[in-house]
Amino acid sequence: MNAMKKILLTAALLLAALPLLRGQDTPTLNKKNLVIKEWNTDAKSNQRVLDHLTTYSPEGKKIEEKEYGSDGRQKWRERYEYGTDGKVSRELLYDERNRLVAVKKFQYNEFGRKKTQYTYDAKGKLQTIKVYEYITQDA
Repeated sequence: MNAMKKILLTAALLLAALPLLRGQDTPTLNKKNLVIKEWNTDAKSNQRVLDHLTTYSPEGKKIEEKEYGSDGRQKWRERYEYGTDGKVSRELLYDERNRLVAVKKFQYNEFGRKKTQYTYDAKGKLQTIKVYEYITQDA
């Protein structure tokens, strides 16, 4: 291989690796005891209305989400519970009046990814089963 080809190959490899190197310097958000508020602002009146609220535990796990309407009232709320493996074991969905609507329970595969989701109504009756399938596509 001549010198010019080596230089071009080296430059191409460095350019390809540049995004990976930049990613190492990107700071991560500390989610411990974090509350994230998302606001919508009306362009005409400049009035801010809370749209979404996400709360994290002292361990940095998402424990609750709430969505609000333009009138400021809660549309729904979802609470997250975790198993001993640290993964979400149950999601509890509540309506605008904080009444339990549905419960989702999860099973995980040997790689720690969701395998099956079971959705129950407020009375505990099974409504749906969702199966997750992971397919890798080699280039």
